Amino acid sequence: MLYDYIINNYKEAEPIFFSDFVIEGITKSALNQQLKTLCKNGLLEKYDTGVYFRPKKSLLKSSIGPNADMVARYRFISKGDNIDGFYAGNSFANQLGITTQVPSVVEIVSNNTNSSAREIEIGNRRFYVRKPVVAITKDNVYVLQMLELLRNLDAYLDDTYADAKVKFYAYIDLHGIKRTDVDLYIRKFPRVIFKYYYELELDHVLA
Repeated sequence: MLYDYIINNYKEAEPIFFSDFVIEGITKSALNQQLKTLCKNGLLEKYDTGVYFRPKKSLLKSSIGPNADMVARYRFISKGDNIDGFYAGNSFANQLGITTQVPSVVEIVSNNTNSSAREIEIGNRRFYVRKPVVAITKDNVYVLQMLELLRNLDAYLDDTYADAKVKFYAYIDLHGIKRTDVDLYIRKFPRVIFKYYYELELDHVLA
């Protein structure tokens, strides 16, 4: 029964979180025992505490599973159609192209954390996870990600504000961010954010 559920809901090499299982008629204790049995029989493998996967066989017959970044993304950022977080700090600044710095600790802002900001280790990677100023949804994820970066822009910037402006303009255009979107959330952030907002002349490009 459990394995049928897993096959129907998870792809090979995709992270499976113990905390996500809510199956009628199966207690957490019984569920844990069934997962151990599936691992013993080679149908599942354990990646980390509370994280499993269906092994995918490579051409060399070795087992392929998720990596640390994939586990973190599924756990804190997005899984299926759900959006619960985004990359922040140097991680997002690098993706945006305003810095060439590659962070040793990946910063994530996520709904899926109940504690204060903390550093966690997944596999051989470190992640710094913290709560958002407001709950992240599909509708606000891109504007919140942009505003989070603006709150401490100088810490991430390799070049000039003029160079950064080009990157921000492209990001705004790509995701269709509007002035009304910014107005909804900008006052939730520290006041210093207005300095960068006007320095980059973002108001000129927002529709």
